[in-house]
Amino acid sequence: MDLLANLATGFSVALTVTNILYCFAGVLLGTLVGVLPGIGPVTTVAMLLPFSFSLPPESALIMLAGIYYGAQYGGSTTAILVNIPGEASSVVTTIDGYKMAIAGRAGPALGIAALGSFFAGTVATALVFVGAPLLSSIALKFGPTEYFSLMVCGLVASIVLAHGSVIKAIGMVALGLLFGIVGTDINSGVRRFTFDLRGLADGIEFVALSMAIYGLADIALNLERKETSTSIVKAKIGRVLPSLSEIKHCIPAILRGTTLGSILGVLPGGGALLAAFAAYTLEKKVARKPRHFGEGDIRGVAAPESANNAGAQTSFIPMLTLGIPSNPTMAMMIGAMMIHGISPGPRVMTDRPGLFWGLIASMWLGNLILVILNLPLVGMWVKLLRMPYRLLYPSIVVFCCIGAYAVNQNVFDVYVMAFFAVFGYICMKLDCEPAPLILGFVLGPMMEENLRRSLLLSRGDPMVFIQDPISLLFLVVAAGLLLVVALPAIQRTREAAMQE
Repeated sequence: MDLLANLATGFSVALTVTNILYCFAGVLLGTLVGVLPGIGPVTTVAMLLPFSFSLPPESALIMLAGIYYGAQYGGSTTAILVNIPGEASSVVTTIDGYKMAIAGRAGPALGIAALGSFFAGTVATALVFVGAPLLSSIALKFGPTEYFSLMVCGLVASIVLAHGSVIKAIGMVALGLLFGIVGTDINSGVRRFTFDLRGLADGIEFVALSMAIYGLADIALNLERKETSTSIVKAKIGRVLPSLSEIKHCIPAILRGTTLGSILGVLPGGGALLAAFAAYTLEKKVARKPRHFGEGDIRGVAAPESANNAGAQTSFIPMLTLGIPSNPTMAMMIGAMMIHGISPGPRVMTDRPGLFWGLIASMWLGNLILVILNLPLVGMWVKLLRMPYRLLYPSIVVFCCIGAYAVNQNVFDVYVMAFFAVFGYICMKLDCEPAPLILGFVLGPMMEENLRRSLLLSRGDPMVFIQDPISLLFLVVAAGLLLVVALPAIQRTREAAMQE
C-alpha cells in the first residue's frame, strides 16, 4: 500500500501542467546539449542554476534532472551520425554506431539506441522508486560518525574511479575540501582563508565555481582544438525503427546493459560514463556469435546506450537518500537543493515527500517524452549538427557571467568565476580531472559538520570512528580501495582501462 501511495504522491506532483512543461523543457534542452558536441549536461545545469532559483523546488529539480538524463539520449545521435560523441558516455557508441551509419543502417542504430535507452531508463527508475525508501530508512539511523565515514568512503571511491593519476585525483579532492571551508566558521564566527576579502565572508559561491570549471574552462579547451567540419554520413537514415529480428537479437544486450548500468550508476565517480564502457566490454566477451564488434554490430549500440541511461537514473539514489553526489551533475543537484533551503539526505523523503516522489515519477514521464522527441525529430538534430561551435561559445560566456552575478547581485562573484575559470583551465591542461574537486567542495562542509558533531559527542575521542561498527566498515572499505589501487598490477590494469 505504501508503494501505491508513493506512486500517487509522485504522479500528483509530476503530472501538473507546470511540472510537465518543465520536464519537457529539461529533456528537450538535455537532448540539445547531448547532440551538440562541446556542451555537456554539467555546463548546462551550472548555467541554469541561477534561473532555477525563481522556480518552485519541485519544478527546478525536475527540469535539471531532465537535462541530465536527456543528454544521454542526445549524445547517441551525434555518435552514430557524425562519429563525434555529443556526451562523454556516448564515446563507446561511436565504435559500432558510426560503422552502421556508413553502411546505410543509421535508422536501426538510432532506433535501437532510443528503445534500449527507454527500457533501461524505465527499469532503472523503478529501481530508484523501490530502492530509495529502503536506503533512506537505513540512512535515518546513521549518526554523525557514520555519515562522516560514509562521505570519506564516497570521496575515496571517486578518486579510484577518476580518470588519470590517482595522486592528482587525491590532490583535487583535497583542494575541493579546502575551497569548501573558505568563509565564516559557523561555530566560532572566525573568517577562514578569506584573505581579508569581504566577498569571501560567506564562502566561495558554488554557482560561480561550477560555471567557471564546467563552462568557461571547457570553452577554452574546446576552442584550442582544431575545429573540423562535421562529416555527416551521406547515406539516408531510412526507417528508424529496427526490425523485430534485430530487436530480438539485442534483447540480451539491453538486459545486460541495464543491469550493469543500474549497479554502476550508484557508485561515486561511476554513473553513465563508467556504465557504458563496462557494458560494451562485457558484451564483447559474452555476446552470442557471430560477433562483429567494431564493424557495425547493433549490440555494440544497444548495450552501452542501455547502460548509460540506467546509470544516469540510478545515480539519483545516493543523491536523494544519502545526500552524497555520485558525479558532478548530482553535485549540482545538491547545490540546487541547498539554495532552495532543502538539506539533502534521508529526511527529504519524510520532510518533502512531494519533491522526493515527484522527481522520481517525472523520470518516467521524461523517458516517454524523450522517445517521442528522438525518433521523429532526427532530421532536426542533423541540421543542428552543422552549427559551428564558434557561434555557440559567446552565448555560453554571456549566460555564465549573468548567472554568476544574478545569484547574489554581486560583481565579486563574477571575479571569483573568472579566477576559477583560469584555475580550471590549468588543471585540465595538467590532466587533473575536475570532478573530484567538485565532489570535495560539496561534501567538505558536510564532512566538517559531522566530524565536529562526532568529536563533541565523544568528548574529543577520535577512536569513536573505529568503535562504531558501521563507521569502521566504511573506513575499512575506503582504506581497502586505496590499497588495492596502489598495487602495481591493479595500477597497470586501471591505466590500460582508462586509456582505452
